[in-house]
Amino acid sequence: MNHSLLMFKNRLALRLSQNLPGIPAQERMSGRVVAAPESVPQDHKASAVVCLLFEKAGELNLLLIESSKDGSPHSGQIGFPGGRKEEADDDLMDTALRETAEEVGIGLRREHFLGALTPLYIPVSNFLVHPFVAFFEGERRYRLSADEVAGVIEVPLSRLTDPLHKSRRRIRPVSFPKMVLNVPVYNLEGGAFVWGATAMMLSELEVLMTELEKPDGG
Repeated sequence: MNHSLLMFKNRLALRLSQNLPGIPAQERMSGRVVAAPESVPQDHKASAVVCLLFEKAGELNLLLIESSKDGSPHSGQIGFPGGRKEEADDDLMDTALRETAEEVGIGLRREHFLGALTPLYIPVSNFLVHPFVAFFEGERRYRLSADEVAGVIEVPLSRLTDPLHKSRRRIRPVSFPKMVLNVPVYNLEGGAFVWGATAMMLSELEVLMTELEKPDGG
């Protein structure tokens, strides 16, 4: 890893240990199908996802996955590796490790994690999602779960902070086919885009990146 990326990685880890931008940062890219309640229901389900960073062509990249089209509320969407916490998981980080291995075949360890972003509640599925940020330096040999993952997308992290790659789109959610939403999205290559909960979590990461890219580090 080159020196500048190592410095950025260390600064990001430090920033993640401090007070986070939180909900206001998430809401900048909000595209909710169902309005968020005033508080998270006690019967919510816990899940964990991984914002997996790695070096590619001399810059930081982010791993995204395209979900298989299975008719679920998030069918066919682009998001992070991750899933529901199971009883056998010691904690949510354990969930993140297991799900990343199961879905894309990347064997992360706890020392790969830099920290966590703000949890996000998704009313349509009643999940409270806990996003972790990790950095992986090993060789990426993807082994995709055929039932869950249709493909992987590697995205330069700098794309998140480029206004040219953001827009609004009209979306017809799988879970509400009669509803049409006009939502903010991150546009990827080939016409793909990120919206909804994943875009909201990315938005908080974008705010942190913007802070760290300032000459004084924010």
